[in-house]
Amino acid sequence: MKILDVLQKEAVLPDLKSQNKKSVIEELAMPVARIAGINHQKILRVLMEREQIGSTGIGSGIGIPHGKIGDIESLLLGFGLSRKGVDFESIDSRPTHIFFLLIAPENARDLHLELLGRIARILKNEPFRERLLYATDRDQIVSIIKEEDEAF
Repeated sequence: MKILDVLQKEAVLPDLKSQNKKSVIEELAMPVARIAGINHQKILRVLMEREQIGSTGIGSGIGIPHGKIGDIESLLLGFGLSRKGVDFESIDSRPTHIFFLLIAPENARDLHLELLGRIARILKNEPFRERLLYATDRDQIVSIIKEEDEAF
């Protein structure tokens, strides 16, 4: 499964304005909820409950908030860049700039883990992360993700 099989262009936010964890998650959830036709507060609640278990800030400036919701049919994915960086309680205590938000149907454990793993692996590539950080708009971000996704 490729990232762009799930990530819709409308869910790519090239310049997040939020300054804290909850606000970033809410900002990322808005377009995903709109695309899926569900209440963004539901997504926010699920993701914040997951964050209470442990931060999804995996270090190197990356956050991958994720969770499961019972009443959706397919994986939902959002992407955002924070130019200033946000304290996301990452394992390396550094600001987080690159975010992928993943919501999966309750019964899609394998697909959820497959896409989560793919995102984490692709983000290990430092030049890829650098290109994302310097992307100026949604089209450029989608193009960079597509290029890396196809090469991976």
